[in-house]
Amino acid sequence: MIDGTAGVSGRRDADEALLDNPQALAEADPGGMLRHTASAGAQVRESAALAAEANLAVLADDGRPRAVVIAGIGTAGRTGDVLATVAGPRCPVPIIGHRSAGVPGWVGAADVVIAVSASGRSPEALGAAEAAHRRGARLVAVGAPDSQLQSIAEQARAPFIPVPRRAPARASLWALTVPVLLAARSLGLVKVNEADLAETAARLDADADRCRSAAESFVNPAKALALGLAGSIPIVWGSSPLATVAARRFGDTLSANARYPVVTGALGEAGRGRVGLLDGVFGGLAEGERDIFADRAADDDGEGTRLRLVLLRDGGLNAEDDTDEPLAVEERRADAVQTLAERRGVRCDVVTAEGGSALERLASLIAVPDFASIYLALAHGLDPMAVPAITEMKELSNQ
Repeated sequence: MIDGTAGVSGRRDADEALLDNPQALAEADPGGMLRHTASAGAQVRESAALAAEANLAVLADDGRPRAVVIAGIGTAGRTGDVLATVAGPRCPVPIIGHRSAGVPGWVGAADVVIAVSASGRSPEALGAAEAAHRRGARLVAVGAPDSQLQSIAEQARAPFIPVPRRAPARASLWALTVPVLLAARSLGLVKVNEADLAETAARLDADADRCRSAAESFVNPAKALALGLAGSIPIVWGSSPLATVAARRFGDTLSANARYPVVTGALGEAGRGRVGLLDGVFGGLAEGERDIFADRAADDDGEGTRLRLVLLRDGGLNAEDDTDEPLAVEERRADAVQTLAERRGVRCDVVTAEGGSALERLASLIAVPDFASIYLALAHGLDPMAVPAITEMKELSNQ
């Protein structure tokens, strides 16, 4: 019989001192999630090398596809979001994420299906790969070597890019994403060159160094962000399509690693209704009643839970691109929401994109939040590697 609280441990209040104790952090992270997250740059380089060994050039033999379907769930599904935003609005064909078994009914010989699964055995990726082969669509598979997914790819005589399974999927975003990008490049759908990959890997390495466990909170942007979020209800908004992908990624890691509820999305969507959260009982109403001289510990009863806004700002690379929203509009909207939060006393953290390519800019918005979600988990005494509810749900579902 399954105990409803089996494996559940930790503390409701964050231990801020723990984050500045590297030895204690290592002991609290037995699965090495910090180490796996720090390997992001290495993942980019390794996956690029593995993709180069696969026969991706064969994808171009039948010309440009009618559409590209990225089939996968969770982090694997996020790779499709990354591809769509890096390809940008000028991509000549639609890029469609598919997060359920099989493929859309219209998929046929004119289309390409990229099935992605870190384990190589997710039902969604396997079902999509089988359906693509059955319908005569071009197939690319990305996943663990010697897996069911590789077997299907071999039966279909389709390219397979092996991604060694060293960590949970959520710590393997870059290992899964790079093969997807390079497959799309072979189809002529995205401009990602070796320099872009090298600069992105270097950016991820640099951010991993800034966010290392030995760096104290006052110089470590991830620890500072984690401490700011502790005990709050996070809202993460992206100022552009690229920043929105990073915002949704942060929502994924905050939920899975730190077990925090989080609201994510685009500022454009927020301005149509969700920005009203800043006026609500966890926003302006709560802040208006707060005693600014009160000890922070007085809020620990739960009634003091408040919003914390994290704004991911992009700024874009070229103001003349055919984007969905002019950059000036995105920037004014970001300035406006920061002003709204300030007027209501809702604290706001800002992460600003840096880099010379869309991929590097995306990496700069993802890296620090990835580490922050782990530090927040560790501060609460949670093991970011082991999520009992996930294991329990699989057991209950398979009974």
